[in-house]
Amino acid sequence: MATVANKPARPGGVESQEASIVLVGNPNVGKSVIFSYLTGKYVTVSNYPGTTVEITRGKARRLGAGIEVIDTPGVQSLSPESDDERVTRDVLLSNHNTTVLLVADSKNARRTLTLLVPVLEMGNPVVIALNMSDEARLRGVTIDADVLSAATGIAAIPTVAVENRGLDKIEKSLLHARRCAEPVQYHPRVEEAIGALSLMLPQTDVKPRALALGVLAGDADIAAFLRESVPAEFWPAVEHHQQEIRRACGRSAAAVIAGARRTWVEQMAERVSHTAEKGADSFTDKLGRWSMHPIWGLPILILVLLGVFWFVGMFGAGTAVDFLENTIFGKFLNPWATTLVGYVPWAFFRDLMVGEYGVITMAITYAFAIVLPVVGTFFLAFGALEDSGYLPRLAVMVDRLFRAMGLNGRAVLPMVLGLGCDTMATLTTRVLDTKKERVIVTLLLALGVPCSAQMGVILGMLSGLAFSATFIWIGIVLGVIFGVGLLSSKLLKGERSDFILEISPLRLPKIGNIMSKTLARMEWYLKEAAPLFVYGTILLFLMDKLHVLPWVERASAPVIKGLLGLPREATQAFIVGFLRRDYGAAGLFMLARNGSLDPIQVVTSLITITLFMPCIATFFVVIKEHGMKAAILMGLFIIPFALLMGGAVNFVLRGVGWTG
Repeated sequence: MATVANKPARPGGVESQEASIVLVGNPNVGKSVIFSYLTGKYVTVSNYPGTTVEITRGKARRLGAGIEVIDTPGVQSLSPESDDERVTRDVLLSNHNTTVLLVADSKNARRTLTLLVPVLEMGNPVVIALNMSDEARLRGVTIDADVLSAATGIAAIPTVAVENRGLDKIEKSLLHARRCAEPVQYHPRVEEAIGALSLMLPQTDVKPRALALGVLAGDADIAAFLRESVPAEFWPAVEHHQQEIRRACGRSAAAVIAGARRTWVEQMAERVSHTAEKGADSFTDKLGRWSMHPIWGLPILILVLLGVFWFVGMFGAGTAVDFLENTIFGKFLNPWATTLVGYVPWAFFRDLMVGEYGVITMAITYAFAIVLPVVGTFFLAFGALEDSGYLPRLAVMVDRLFRAMGLNGRAVLPMVLGLGCDTMATLTTRVLDTKKERVIVTLLLALGVPCSAQMGVILGMLSGLAFSATFIWIGIVLGVIFGVGLLSSKLLKGERSDFILEISPLRLPKIGNIMSKTLARMEWYLKEAAPLFVYGTILLFLMDKLHVLPWVERASAPVIKGLLGLPREATQAFIVGFLRRDYGAAGLFMLARNGSLDPIQVVTSLITITLFMPCIATFFVVIKEHGMKAAILMGLFIIPFALLMGGAVNFVLRGVGWTG
């Protein structure tokens, strides 16, 4: 039977220059926020060897020189059933002198304790951050940190990571983190097996007890970890003890071990977790429920979309762009640059800098005067939606719709993230449980989800037309996403996973959090996206000088002019759109502002560029995630499909006499 151990804990903590701190926790418990607090902004993100699972690393700012902080993927357990769980457990197995910071959800004691047991049994020094303690209090839930600390011998500290509350105590506790004695006492026959097998195990940073429990429970990864370092007689001994445990307990060793851990978790949860009777629901509680309702959630969604449309489309793409383009660049920067460059005797250099395809007059103007204010306002709006807790509710509301596409509501999260960056959103499809779901969502991201910069430019162009133009664009893009998703679910083999999602309370967004997220994303834009505007402009400049651009425009005239009904200059937007879809959209934006596009051409071009091939960075990530064959097949489908859809829209709108 499982009992709570109160044996003295051994001191540990972060002391040497080879030390590391590993953050472990369930998904969506705030690990990344705490990681950022411990490390600052200078971090590296890389795939764990042999996998596509990302690990984030950084140096601790104040804990001492040479101390590495590692943020692992969110997991439900350390008995691996997914790549994320396998990688997290492997990090704990392979890192030396490791202190574990277990980031817990204060609202769910049992889930936290379930993960805590194997972490403690590994024998590393541990500190528990009982995060989201404010949300727990709102739900009438409290975890007695003192009782948990007394029972395990390790520090348990309530925190609110998004407000930096309690994080200074976490940092101090990491310096004096302690190891817990064996938290769970198993059946005597299991304890006997653990003792016998531990004598045959090599000395590692992981306690032999944890390794012995792993092999007794049939953990293939633990077996592989030990394969080369144990004597030949070890494996027959494991089988012998497994058989003896089955005889003594009437169940497999894995079932006996799991049962003892569940008993410990239930006993400990009863001791440390308390739930008060909840009073009447507040307006925020009711609003949170309404936002998930299949009917009442729709007007809330419409209000959210209208707010984003006004802020990004009207203010960002209208007021802010007009000021930067016409006043800052139009009256000051570009004339000053043209005058300065005019003194240079080489015409080639003058054209490269301030000509029709000039780095200053086109690339920098596009990147900073047109796209930057649109991207900035979109990032602010997106950050507010993230911080408010609305996005998980959106996932619940659309679950039924997504089920028709062989997906579930969780798939809306990478698709919403795609409105920020399709490249990063493609990586986040790993949160989906089946290969079928990941392939479908990757295809839909590449086909119909515009990234933030492109979305902002699109909203800016639509804001100058009647609302019916926006309705047509949204209706066709959503219809394409649903239709292609439905067809893909029929053609691709595989099952849909269950839909389980943690819903945090609805809350007012905090300005500090929104600004920090926006600044980080703006930094990404300036470092990663803005330089591609320069590369794209140089490509157009060289194509123009070599007379390739006019040839491409003539060759594509049957498609661009005949099928889509667009001016030949629109060809440039689709050429550079493969480098950056937002750059392509910016080219269309300039054509529209110059009066070169009528309302039908605006809608046609926007539908085509939205459904067109994603940027080259996303294409490479698709190759990385699904292979070259899948990426090429997606491209061969997307490009002609986008052109045909654009052509169909052009002919239908002209046929019905729509004027915008």
